[in-house]
Amino acid sequence: MDNIVDSLNNAYQEFVAAAANVLETKESSAALKTAATDAALENLKKKWELFRVSCDQAEEFVESIKQRIGSECLVDEATGSMAGKSGQQSTGLPPISAVRLEQMSKAVRWLVIELQHGSGSTGGAAAHAHPSAPFDARFQEDGAQ
Repeated sequence: MDNIVDSLNNAYQEFVAAAANVLETKESSAALKTAATDAALENLKKKWELFRVSCDQAEEFVESIKQRIGSECLVDEATGSMAGKSGQQSTGLPPISAVRLEQMSKAVRWLVIELQHGSGSTGGAAAHAHPSAPFDARFQEDGAQ
């Protein structure tokens, strides 16, 4: 995370410095278009693009952390490991095993991928579930699917 923050900070500082250089160059040329102002503007454009890339990378990192935290909370809630901790209230749902939760999560992920690629169809999507995420007939909720 420190690398991402440092990268974002460096890209921002370089962008600000390039913007200041454009202003200084324009002022020294009496606001006329010169080769120096064109070069300064081109440098500003490059620094802007680098800053945007750094922002995108930081955003991707934040999203991945949010997903990881959400997944960890989901596992804690589903397995009942959060019950009684720091005043958390139970949802009233019976806990399930982490293995079972992972199986269900994989099945949902494969269905989403199939739907995104257009291979899913109404009523037939469950039949195309990826074999690495089979439904376990021992669980009642799977029998209805």
